[in-house]
Amino acid sequence: MIDTHAHVYASEFDHDRDEVIARARQVGIEKILMPNIDLNSIAPMLATEKAYPDLCHSMMGLHPCYVDANVKQTLATIYEWFSRHTFIAVGEIGIDLYWDKTFKAEQEMAFLTQLNWAKELDLPVVIHTRDSLNETLALLKQAQDGRLRGVFHCFGGSVDEAKAINDLGFHLGIGGVSTFKNSGMDQVIPQLDLNYVILETDCPYLAPVPHRGKRNEPMLTHLISEKVAQLRSLPLGEVIKITNNNSKALFGLDK
Repeated sequence: MIDTHAHVYASEFDHDRDEVIARARQVGIEKILMPNIDLNSIAPMLATEKAYPDLCHSMMGLHPCYVDANVKQTLATIYEWFSRHTFIAVGEIGIDLYWDKTFKAEQEMAFLTQLNWAKELDLPVVIHTRDSLNETLALLKQAQDGRLRGVFHCFGGSVDEAKAINDLGFHLGIGGVSTFKNSGMDQVIPQLDLNYVILETDCPYLAPVPHRGKRNEPMLTHLISEKVAQLRSLPLGEVIKITNNNSKALFGLDK
């Protein structure tokens, strides 16, 4: 299994990170992909990658919730990192209008700027969208010239929304929300194109049932894969094989 979205560098894991990584290995996690958030997350993320180089791989990008009036300088600093270190993706990037709409224009500018980086660097993008799917899709359509690829992480939308994302050549990151009773995902997952599905935890957030509300961790990817298998009436091994292959192809993990 591959956890394609995990903040294992976060302070929530500072007291037991070795144990968390060991548990991930025990259940068969092959790779843990780590999205960057802002300038402050870079150092702990790269330190985690250095500590577990066979397992943990870093992305680089600016999360929309951390876009502010200084966004141009922040983006310039983040962009410099691509010439200093190898990253597997540009992420996590996108638009989030849930908490605050103050910097909507700056978020859109940052998103388009980072999409252009992905084209220039030939890297996939990991997209965060909250209360902003229409805006995000409109900008992505504007930027998509056939060179963009990536995933809408933490997907919890409708079948029609999934199709709109897939039509742009993008994958869906399925995580703990798929196990929540009132998420509606039990109606959506059976209708998704599995060739566009990858698995994620988004740890330490969004732990799957029966751990909802507690700290999430990569080990719990197995509960998400089991839920997808159950909803699709497929053998667990087949779901793991398909999603692994999707993740490896998207992020170039076999190179």
